[in-house]
Amino acid sequence: MHHVHLPLFGPRHAGAAAGHGFVCRQAARWLPRLLAAALATLWATLPTVRAAASAPQATCSAASGPRQVQLVELYTSEGCSSCPPADRWLSTLRGRPGVLAAAFHVDYWDSLGWPDRFAQPAFTARQQAQRASAGARFVYTPQVLVNGRDWRGWPVLPLQDAPSRVDLSLQRVAPGQLRASVRVHGNAPAQVGLWWARLEDGHSSPVRAGENRGTTLRHDHVVRLREDLPPLAAGAQRQWLLPPAAAASGEGGRPARLLLVATDAASGQPLQALQLDCAAG
Repeated sequence: MHHVHLPLFGPRHAGAAAGHGFVCRQAARWLPRLLAAALATLWATLPTVRAAASAPQATCSAASGPRQVQLVELYTSEGCSSCPPADRWLSTLRGRPGVLAAAFHVDYWDSLGWPDRFAQPAFTARQQAQRASAGARFVYTPQVLVNGRDWRGWPVLPLQDAPSRVDLSLQRVAPGQLRASVRVHGNAPAQVGLWWARLEDGHSSPVRAGENRGTTLRHDHVVRLREDLPPLAAGAQRQWLLPPAAAASGEGGRPARLLLVATDAASGQPLQALQLDCAAG
């Protein structure tokens, strides 16, 4: 008797082989389409990726507008019992459109029991030098100057709507480095003075002596450093890289702001002012 040897599970293996061939043929047919679709999707997203990579980083800069802002300067002292209401009012000016503020703490109250840690002799000298041009008969605290003129009508500010005769801009060009740019219009005074100041907010002082003894005083817009820049003639323009101290952080690492002011060099009356909120960073 002859025995016929059939392959074990022969029909099943044959079917699997046939199915495998079918899958391979289908893969060969669809794979190019899938690859083409994937490449198309990737190519479509590349412009977005490239744009995000090439987009300029957010800059820290500010520029003055066509109208002159109101510059409010307060001469104050922690040793003066009538100064806290003016200090509180000055704090309310933060962020007010068209208004910039600066608090200069003077030192002639220091001998009466409480030395003001923000006071500087230079600020006292500045107040005295401005007395005549400000229209004040004497220096006093709290004294408010609005665009260089003695103003006793606070908390109401005078109406003002004047075109600017000076263009100011400030920009942080590198960590710890600020650039100031100034363009003086032809109708400006013959000589334009310039100064900048570093301001700090959110200070508090528990006063333990003097007229405000037992009171915790709070201050914003505190001038911690002020320096002059060289004057410019009408029609001139110039840029400066300010010293690193202009971009330094405030006391205790608090944020600091930079104030840039252009004045009539003859009278000291402000012509334009600009503030950079992101000066330290």
